[in-house]
Amino acid sequence: MDDLATLLGDISSVIWGPFLLIPLLLGTGLYLTFRLGGLQFLKLGAALRLGLLKRKDAGSEGDISQFQALTTALAATVGTGNIVGVATAIGIGGPGALFWMWVTGLLGMASKYSEAYLGVRFRGTDAAGEKSGGPQYYLERGIRGPLGKFLALFFAIAATIACFGIGNMTQGNSISANLENSFNVPTWTTGLVLTIMAMVVLVGGIKSIGKVTAGFVPIMIVFYVAAAIYILIANVGQIPAALGQIFTEAFTGTSAVGGFAGSAIIIAVQFGVARGIFSNESGMGSAAIAAAAAQTTHPVRQGLVSMTQTFIDTIIVVTCTGLVIITTGAWNYVDPETGKQISASLMTGHAFTFGLPGEWGHWIVTIGLVMFAFSTILGWSYYGERNIERLLGRKAVMPFRVIFSLVVYVGCTTQLTAVWNFSDMMNGLMAIPNLIGLLILSGMIARETRWYLKHDPKLEATKDEIEAFMKERPGWADWKAGDVLGSSRMSSSERDAVGDRS
Repeated sequence: MDDLATLLGDISSVIWGPFLLIPLLLGTGLYLTFRLGGLQFLKLGAALRLGLLKRKDAGSEGDISQFQALTTALAATVGTGNIVGVATAIGIGGPGALFWMWVTGLLGMASKYSEAYLGVRFRGTDAAGEKSGGPQYYLERGIRGPLGKFLALFFAIAATIACFGIGNMTQGNSISANLENSFNVPTWTTGLVLTIMAMVVLVGGIKSIGKVTAGFVPIMIVFYVAAAIYILIANVGQIPAALGQIFTEAFTGTSAVGGFAGSAIIIAVQFGVARGIFSNESGMGSAAIAAAAAQTTHPVRQGLVSMTQTFIDTIIVVTCTGLVIITTGAWNYVDPETGKQISASLMTGHAFTFGLPGEWGHWIVTIGLVMFAFSTILGWSYYGERNIERLLGRKAVMPFRVIFSLVVYVGCTTQLTAVWNFSDMMNGLMAIPNLIGLLILSGMIARETRWYLKHDPKLEATKDEIEAFMKERPGWADWKAGDVLGSSRMSSSERDAVGDRS
């Protein structure tokens, strides 16, 4: 197992290295930001208002509200990456890694918008009458010929495998390990409880998941962020120096000090980007699967709502974790007993313990991690079942839900070094076909986005008003009608709609 973990780690390092995914992720985000005219900055306020305040489009087609689609995507992304992932990035890459997590998030908002737009634009109706979409469909429907089919199939296989790693076993393992460390709860007990809870929610499908995440996710984020803000207020004098470190060391790297392993700028960039995408999943295509189920009157509207997920995840939650770790000094704290820097898995707990009165700070982190990780299990189960449906058909969905729930127990009770490395590798393999697809379809995305926002710049148009300015638009009638997904073959009108991508 050690040899396997090492091999997977080496493969993951190549995938997430400076010559493959890092330039592809940042380059795609930058290119889409340019093509979309800085959409993530200009329309963020309107998107937040639509997603968090208005929450749904009256009379629209879909299985869950826009808000529930947003919270389902947040459930899948606000997980261990926001606690352990941030600590890993800073512990290895230094404070400068947080800067590159921000860059990944800000540029990733354009990628997130684009993939969510495509997820809704090319969604269809499955044999059970539910909306289904995501890269496993839009790559094939939007890109003509063998290339689109290959990218879609590659994504579906990678996502199906990845959901058992990033969205299941690693999350369960983090929950059981932290509950055992903080409250002496046996791992088998945690595994049994989580398995039952997951199965109860998952057998109800996306409507059940949407209802749970809509009530659960806002509470868990507010709970965690409130504790972090308290610590930052208590350490407000350290914030200017922390920000100085973040911006300076993003371009200089961190010199080896004490137990800290040291890093050059390339390490800061590599771990900042890798942990950033692990946290917010922008460019991976996963959130497009949740977006496709949303009740929305136009793909642009849900794309903008989904874009706010990256802002909430990275710019708010990740920033809170990172600043707490840096301002409390936990990022380079040396354990006096071992003489070594504390591990990433314990770093955030130590930071909260240092920053809060008493000795209960790590309990806050444990409770937050339990909530974050369990919500990730729920969100990723939906991603997995939609890809299983793409590969094996609707009949495979219920067996998948049961198996997925049972695998949670395995994750809670097994050492998972190799699985963590495997999860990183599969995340990268998911992102590659999706990013290629986003670049190929960027012309269509930009053109249709400009058309919609020209007529509804404040996202306040009613269903009838949208119908009035969209009724003659190529592909509009097909999108409203939907279809039964199976072979995912495009209709002639869909081909006309996406024919000009330049």
